[in-house]
Amino acid sequence: MRSSALLVLALLTSTSAWAAEEPSGCDKFKWNIDHARAALTAPDRTKLSSGSELSAIPSTGVTIALVAPADAKLPTPPERAPKDGTFAGFAKFPAVPKAGSYTLSLSKGAWVDLVQDGHFLKPTAFSGATDCDGIRKTVKFELSASPFVLQISGVRENSISLVVQPSE
Repeated sequence: MRSSALLVLALLTSTSAWAAEEPSGCDKFKWNIDHARAALTAPDRTKLSSGSELSAIPSTGVTIALVAPADAKLPTPPERAPKDGTFAGFAKFPAVPKAGSYTLSLSKGAWVDLVQDGHFLKPTAFSGATDCDGIRKTVKFELSASPFVLQISGVRENSISLVVQPSE
């Protein structure tokens, strides 16, 4: 009986600690998300299937239809293996107009791999929060002026909206 009570207490404590790590609310992002959130919730988002190749960096948000990871045919194996029951997909982007810092914002939680010139790019900054309608996380990358592939995995639903914008 005593060990069961300790186990329950340990589970409650670890769950509370995990929940405490996830900020809640739109005001909890580390930087201003107004432009990204507007793009992610705009009704005119371009709809893409996984594997689409864009001819220009969209100024608005895009929604990518995702598939089971085994069917996604990601060009590069993701750095983190997707969990069972999740969805994945990718899009090929042209070179950004000018090398520099860009922010990728996502409507839902996901693992992001950005591949440029055959290499995974490491994020320079990250911010996320739950309970903010239309946006879940933003990730900043230093991009060169060459094409890149954006791979998304670990999404619990079969679509995700995203936007790539110059960092403010």
